[in-house]
Amino acid sequence: MRGGAWLVIAHCPAALASAVQAAHHRKVSTSRLLRDSFAPVLDFVYPPRCPACGGGVGEQGGLCAACWEDLSIPSEPCCVSCQRPFASTGPGEGASCAVCLATPPLHDGIAAGTLYTDTARKLVLAYKHGRRIALAPLLARLIAARLPPAMGNRVIVPVPLHRRRIWQRGFNQAALLGRQLHQLGHGPLCVDALVRNRPTPPLGGLGKKARARTLSGAIALRPARAGMIADADVILVDDVLTSGATSTACVRALKRGGARSVIIACFARVLDEARDARRTDSTR
Repeated sequence: MRGGAWLVIAHCPAALASAVQAAHHRKVSTSRLLRDSFAPVLDFVYPPRCPACGGGVGEQGGLCAACWEDLSIPSEPCCVSCQRPFASTGPGEGASCAVCLATPPLHDGIAAGTLYTDTARKLVLAYKHGRRIALAPLLARLIAARLPPAMGNRVIVPVPLHRRRIWQRGFNQAALLGRQLHQLGHGPLCVDALVRNRPTPPLGGLGKKARARTLSGAIALRPARAGMIADADVILVDDVLTSGATSTACVRALKRGGARSVIIACFARVLDEARDARRTDSTR
């Protein structure tokens, strides 16, 4: 760019914004061009495989037909609060299940990409424990399909990990999903709104009261982010929702900080009958 053009941009904020946007567009276009150009080479060297079963698929990052069919997308009729499926002869749309009627949840809804099936379990293990972070876009798209359109003051907040766990794993799986949801247009990401003050042991095998004691005071709102959370509609992101103890602690901290509403967004929702199988996988 010539010097005269820079003088125009320096004295015109609109021109500066336009120049930055154009540069970003060129960067994105170049990145997309390189990706599309090398895709056939990548597919030849590393033939696309289903991340759940290892079978051949049409493109990188996709699932085979059998694994797609094994995913159980929550649908009506189900509880309006927690997405627990009703029997086909159960109550109609907008009804709550017996669990939510007995103990109304603190959250304002659950948006789960799938129930915790065998395929969902394999994807979670590959993503979180196998460190296949390239699965984040696929998992996030399934979550995004269940979220209401972004409106008002929406903020995306991931469930926090203790710093020791992040050092061990190398990443926060919920934060990566949150970043993908942000890129899909579901609101700004506040990655450090919540902090885990101390490490907590796996909750599998613990009763409801024991879980609550274990998590008491472990999760809090970071004071520096209080202004972003106040009066916001929060999307609380996690990979798997099991007993709900961790998410409840997060929701409580967010609402104490003034959040207007909190929807829990997760890739997989574990129902009661699948909880025992989930316990062997539940290291946060």
